[in-house]
Amino acid sequence: MSMQDLKFIDLFAGAGGLSEGLAEAGFHGLFSNEIVPEYAQTYQRNHPSTKVVTADIRVLDPEQIRKELNIEREELDLIAGGPPCQGFSINAPVRSTSDERNHLFKEYLRFVDTFAPKAILIENVPGLVSFEDGATLHAILDALADLGYGAEVRILGAAYYGVPQMRWRTVIVGLRGKNLPSSVYPEPVFHAPIRPNFTATFEGQSLIKTPTPETDSKFVTVLDAIGDLPPLKNGEQGEKIKQYPNGPSCDYQKRARTGSTGVINHEAPRLTEINLTRMKYIKPGGNWTDIPNDLLPKGMQRARKSDHTKRYGRVDPDGLASTIMTKCDPHWGAFFHYDQDRAFTVREAARIQSFPDHFVFTGTQAQQFAQVGNAVPPLLANAIGLSIKSVLTEAM
Repeated sequence: MSMQDLKFIDLFAGAGGLSEGLAEAGFHGLFSNEIVPEYAQTYQRNHPSTKVVTADIRVLDPEQIRKELNIEREELDLIAGGPPCQGFSINAPVRSTSDERNHLFKEYLRFVDTFAPKAILIENVPGLVSFEDGATLHAILDALADLGYGAEVRILGAAYYGVPQMRWRTVIVGLRGKNLPSSVYPEPVFHAPIRPNFTATFEGQSLIKTPTPETDSKFVTVLDAIGDLPPLKNGEQGEKIKQYPNGPSCDYQKRARTGSTGVINHEAPRLTEINLTRMKYIKPGGNWTDIPNDLLPKGMQRARKSDHTKRYGRVDPDGLASTIMTKCDPHWGAFFHYDQDRAFTVREAARIQSFPDHFVFTGTQAQQFAQVGNAVPPLLANAIGLSIKSVLTEAM
């Protein structure tokens, strides 16, 4: 089986982080669906050979799409995606079922039923495991079983796979007509100082994949991730495509630069004067507790020092970044650069998410940050894709 033989479609695709990693693992994307136009434009820009449909998935006909793709039932290798799952349980309370997004997992199942792919991949937030005391996750696994898929769930720490941030994702993998081998979930390859702050057990079983004692590779640091990018001042825009100031200093930077002609999406957001003043007091690895009380927002002046430990944080260059969010707003996380008095750029956020530099984000700067923050880290997706690929090729 050649790499080009592995075909997949991506639903709820966003800007394409999951697809980027799967493509690196040897999967060829045939089709993707995304409802937000700006996200879909970024996806199409970076995956020009994939048919991208910008539409509400509820109006799509999977049978028609299957025929248009000239794919026979049971021929497709993988359906991937990040459908909203919370509230899928038939016993979901009004607080969750009143939100129509909570029923979109049914749309994912429509495509699985129509295509009957060899494997399915679903990613979601860690909180899915404890939502409704596990009833939603039970309903998801039961629904997949009804369609003939042996499926299991794990919670993967992105830092264990070379992503330089404290990010966790729930990952469900299923195989058609088969029980899932343990090898379908990738083994961690890095040690990292991350600890789950959520429910990590399901039916008495721990869902966390942790490094073995034989794993001796140290995690990728913030400095490894962004230390080679051009320096900027607060609010500085500069050339649209910037040159690298020097050569790569580590494997992570070499990977990021592969296929790149320069640094794009690298413009510094303009911080307010009060935030620039606050930043002067924050040391690398520090946070809001370094700021004099009278300079803090009124709501934080009464906060306990042990609360909100990431807010107004300046990242430690030798540590991990906090989870990249849809807004790299210092009020909500550690998004101040470690030695430049400014906030992260879109490219720095993308580097911390493990996007390669050739990946172009379109739309406004705010839309670009949202695309990056909502994405699955490509390196994590790549690790999962390689494991699924190995299982599929062994079954041939």
